[in-house]
Amino acid sequence: MALAAVTLSLAACAAPEEKAPVSAAVDPAGSSSAAGSLNLTPEQNRIVPAKDEAAAALLPADVKASGKLIIGVGAAGSGFPPLAFAATDNKTLIGNEPDIAVAIAGTLGLEPILENASWENLFIGLDSGRYQIGASNITVTEERKLKYDFVTYRLDNLAWLAKKGSGLSVSQAADIAGKKVSVSSGTNQEKILVEWAEEVKKQGLPEVEIKYYQTNQAVYLALGSGQIDLHLGPNPSAAYHVATTGQTEIVGSYSGAGKDLQGLIALTTKKDNGLIKAYAAALDKLISSGDYAKILARWNLANEAVTTAEVNPPGLPIEGK
Repeated sequence: MALAAVTLSLAACAAPEEKAPVSAAVDPAGSSSAAGSLNLTPEQNRIVPAKDEAAAALLPADVKASGKLIIGVGAAGSGFPPLAFAATDNKTLIGNEPDIAVAIAGTLGLEPILENASWENLFIGLDSGRYQIGASNITVTEERKLKYDFVTYRLDNLAWLAKKGSGLSVSQAADIAGKKVSVSSGTNQEKILVEWAEEVKKQGLPEVEIKYYQTNQAVYLALGSGQIDLHLGPNPSAAYHVATTGQTEIVGSYSGAGKDLQGLIALTTKKDNGLIKAYAAALDKLISSGDYAKILARWNLANEAVTTAEVNPPGLPIEGK
């Protein structure tokens, strides 16, 4: 899927479905909260931990000698808030993905070099060894595991988004009975919503009315005006809208991989290049120190936190298998 595309592909995640409006109140101190304040300036005051000798010892000798970690981020073009996008200067790359990668580099005692690329060129760069790590909302899939090694750092979740103060809570199909729910056409979340709507029908409950809009802005307007009750879409997009506008709320979440598998987002590197164990150790150090939680919280993504780094966990199955 091209990174600037409007919708997610059915096969695997890349960016959320559309660039969210960058209209947040800016906190000059660099802090943020879910109350409507995200730091979108070039001065990010990123968390850069001290070197962890045990994790750094796992690095291949050539990477240690270079003293650098070349980080590929596939956010060229519009980017995808709050994961990776341009700051208010329209050039500095900010977001959760750069923050995580920079913190990994610091833990390993390496200088982070952030390089922004198109989604396609990100993988070309990983294949060639130009990028030693990819941090770009990459979902673990069995097909990708044939070429890449992964260490997980976020849950791949969808969010049920509602108007703030809706009083709604969604955890099962019956919770959306009789509701008007929007979703982007041709996406994995549409497939999931259709399955839930069919389950509602089987239970003899009031049917779900599925609605489609061309843009996120149209969705938010429909939520605000009461034309729809819920929207099902990627959690990061929803979390960004909640944090920057204060007009909506997340009232439930669901695995982006569907009912049988928890989707996982992972740092990615070329298979068998000797780097993945060091990345996993660095991430576990960030988790245990609390720095990992702080990074997710500053982008309102605490609900996607993992408790431990997993290396090459089960991913989305290869289609047809």
